Amino acid sequence: MDTIKRILRDKGDAVYKVPPEATVKQAVETMSERHVGAVLVCTGCECTGIFTERDLMNRVVLAGLDPAVTRVCDVMTADVAVIQPSTPAAEAMAIMTERRCRHLPVVENGAIVGMVSIGDLVRLESENQQFEIRMLTDYIHGKYPG
Repeated sequence: MDTIKRILRDKGDAVYKVPPEATVKQAVETMSERHVGAVLVCTGCECTGIFTERDLMNRVVLAGLDPAVTRVCDVMTADVAVIQPSTPAAEAMAIMTERRCRHLPVVENGAIVGMVSIGDLVRLESENQQFEIRMLTDYIHGKYPG
């Protein structure tokens, strides 16, 4: 069974953060520089929310707010679901589907140790399917050991 720990091992544990008083423009600059769709909103080690591309579109652009002066803490998602490294990948995908979110912070012993996206989970599933197809093809062609 694949867990979030495997994804973090393969992709790394980088987590990008902005302070609550950062402007939306600053958060978007960080997201753009890092090529990510979300940043955690944290003061030191304490995170109070997440700011995502969806927050930008729905709470800033559609609301007609100025990204240069709007504070990220005023438009972030405060109710953030988190998972643990031991969480099965399928469970993480179910959480994302149920909560309609694309990013989940990974927490272990109260500390953030990574972040996974829906893209990470889809990539893992695709790799697993490619492996299974290769094994079945080898079996059909008599290359399967045993």
